[in-house]
Amino acid sequence: MKYTAIRFHRGVHQLAVRVEEGLAELSKRPDRGDISITTVIIWVAAVTGALLIAGTIAVVVAKYNENLNGI
Repeated sequence: MKYTAIRFHRGVHQLAVRVEEGLAELSKRPDRGDISITTVIIWVAAVTGALLIAGTIAVVVAKYNENLNGI
């Protein structure tokens, strides 16, 4: 507990330095390569499809659980 203020100050200083470096890089290169909306749509569709497939498998297994016990 003795050095808590020192550690906190060091962390705040490191964070401030990192933010300043990020802002400097942003001013040098305004094009940061942000992901496009198309990429987001593709990822959302892929995750939704995977969840639908997993849900369908879970429903089928739950429905036919009695028949699958002997396998």
